[in-house]
Amino acid sequence: MKYLGILLLTVVLSSSSVMAQATIRSKVKGDPTKTAYPPDWAYTSNIYEVNIRQYTPEGTLNAFSEQLDRLQQMGVGIIWVMPIQPIGKLKRKGSLGSYYSISDYMAINPEMGTMEDWIRMVDKAHSLGIKVMLDWVANHTAFDHPWIKQHPEFYNKDEKGNIKSPVDDWSDVADLNYDNQELHKAMILNMKFWLDASHIDGFRCDMAHMVPTNFWQDARRQLEMASPGLFMLGETEDITLYDRAFDMTYGWKFHHLLSDIVKGEKNVDDIRKNLEDTKATYPPNGMVMYFTDNHDENSWNKTTYQRYGDALGVFNVLIYGIKGMPLVYSGQEAASNKVIRFFDKDTIDYSKTPLAEFYSKLNKLKKQELAMMHGERGGDLINLPNGKDKEVFTFIRKKDNSKVLFVLNLSAKSQKIKLNSSEIEGVASNLFGANTIPAAIKGTLSLTLEPWQYIVYQYKN
Repeated sequence: MKYLGILLLTVVLSSSSVMAQATIRSKVKGDPTKTAYPPDWAYTSNIYEVNIRQYTPEGTLNAFSEQLDRLQQMGVGIIWVMPIQPIGKLKRKGSLGSYYSISDYMAINPEMGTMEDWIRMVDKAHSLGIKVMLDWVANHTAFDHPWIKQHPEFYNKDEKGNIKSPVDDWSDVADLNYDNQELHKAMILNMKFWLDASHIDGFRCDMAHMVPTNFWQDARRQLEMASPGLFMLGETEDITLYDRAFDMTYGWKFHHLLSDIVKGEKNVDDIRKNLEDTKATYPPNGMVMYFTDNHDENSWNKTTYQRYGDALGVFNVLIYGIKGMPLVYSGQEAASNKVIRFFDKDTIDYSKTPLAEFYSKLNKLKKQELAMMHGERGGDLINLPNGKDKEVFTFIRKKDNSKVLFVLNLSAKSQKIKLNSSEIEGVASNLFGANTIPAAIKGTLSLTLEPWQYIVYQYKN
């Protein structure tokens, strides 16, 4: 059977040495010198981060699989699944440990299910048109990973010769030493395993800037040969990692601007400057992931409601409106307002999903409108003066016959604005209005905006 064969392969690989692993190298399927990435499907997609442990009371892959139909209805394009491998017990934090303290790269955490469950979940996602990315932790392992005994040369050591952690606070993980070329080979083989076993669509790579660029370049080249059309997201803002390694990186600076705007320390001018700098310095096809929340922000920096208050809605519209891929974290569509414990069981309440329609509209907009595509394929962001330019962000995304107008009050005060531009002319409907029947917009538009109000006009082609 297909699943039995993969399970047997997993057992063999998990217990083998690096030399033995070399016997299962993937068959070359493509020419990496002709790779054109990102893949086509990424340009219109969105990404949704899945925390399997906390997603359901069961915390299993099978239980999460039952939620895939709901996510597909919401328009989710990519699911990034947080690490699902076994978690180290030595130096473990909390009762269940950190997902990012991995004791076996090529196995499934038994608390979440089996390899067969994982394959079924990926197959179901694919049948619904959803891509699957696996979180990959290349910088460190658990202290009871087999490499600790089999290959101590794979690790960095302190002055006493003891294997050390990469950061003092990360006391549950052991720092890998990429000066060792055999480690490069072993890690890439571990990554290839998941492509062969379950045909995933890519990897989200944890703390990518803490791992040498030459490793990621070699990994991308070899992984692309095994699975052409791979998508790679790096947790980094180091733009040098776009060079033959990653398709998308994090918009951390932009994210921090949102908190500063709520505090009154920054304004729309700073948003515009950030976007201009990104356009000037990033490669044309280098995508940026924008977000209001993720697992780190939620667990360590309070909830989005605590951080942003009434500004949360307009910030979520903003990250969809600009040229980049928006991220939604587990629980955001349920309007979850809890700090999710990181090392223990802490189930998200999905009894209601009041924001599912909100995200569905935004995801549909990204998918339907040519102007809203990512990277060099999307329409340029055209700033429109409005008379209150430090408080209200008004811009058009336009390409060919596709056009979307965003009116975003990024302040805690009511604002009266006036737009006077031929760019806004056309027949459009208010995406979030009570009346969605298209109406003609002339070259002048006067609006009174409530604090943190957002309006999105979608033009009829």
